[in-house]
Amino acid sequence: MIEIGIGPNIIDSGSFVLSWHGFLSFIAVIVAVLLTARLAPKHGISTDDVYAVATWGILGGVIGARLLHVIDETSFYWDNPEKIIQVWNGGIAVWGGVLGGLAGAWIYASRAGIVRGRLADITAPGLLLAMAIGRIGDIINGEHLADATDLPWAFAWTHPSSVSYQAHLDPITGLVGGSHPAVVYEAMLDVAIVALALWVLPKLIRPDGMVFAASLAMYAFGRVFILIMHDYDTWFLGLNEAQVVSILVLMGTVPILAIKGKFGNFGSPEPLEMRKEARAVRRRQS
Repeated sequence: MIEIGIGPNIIDSGSFVLSWHGFLSFIAVIVAVLLTARLAPKHGISTDDVYAVATWGILGGVIGARLLHVIDETSFYWDNPEKIIQVWNGGIAVWGGVLGGLAGAWIYASRAGIVRGRLADITAPGLLLAMAIGRIGDIINGEHLADATDLPWAFAWTHPSSVSYQAHLDPITGLVGGSHPAVVYEAMLDVAIVALALWVLPKLIRPDGMVFAASLAMYAFGRVFILIMHDYDTWFLGLNEAQVVSILVLMGTVPILAIKGKFGNFGSPEPLEMRKEARAVRRRQS
């Protein structure tokens, strides 16, 4: 087994707790925004627009991530309502962050007259990369429980403060059992989709917005199966909350791709009109 003995918190002063997941989630957001801003001028979108949209996307993402987590853990937060706003202590739902961030960014971009589909396409790589970075925090924290396994690559969390340590500790032998590194599988899925969204999908699918839709669909499809290994409470028909949301996302993205998507070898991901807009943006920024 692969043992992880790092404590889940960087700072734990009693009244203030900063977890590895919280810290790396902050880094992940910065990386996502910077990557999107770097791609933007090549697609006729100014970096100022990216930063403005990101502000509202981050706000919507934080609210959505926390809200879905609270809904999933209603019984706990019903008894501890003061902990609802304590995001720094951990406890977010990935799908809530994605959908909440999408809603916040979409609303602002609509009001500001920004090309939403194109912006969504260049946001996809950064979004998936951010989720992969956030999963590193999950790996350290050991807070996402997975089914026990004795596979050679099983993970065993040995720090007493880790949730997985407490869940997989044998009280008789004092040994910690191994479990599937499901968050590692998901991080690998994220990185694979980042590569596709950067270098493959823009050449294979049109119009604007379809790269984002395809990336979201692939993530949702992969997550349905990865979540089978998680030890989560069931919501509906034996499915947990994240699986239910993943299926709903698939029900939304697949028809969009089927109806609006045009597939083929389009060569350069930058059509002539997009290159003209990109040159105009670069001139204004210089």
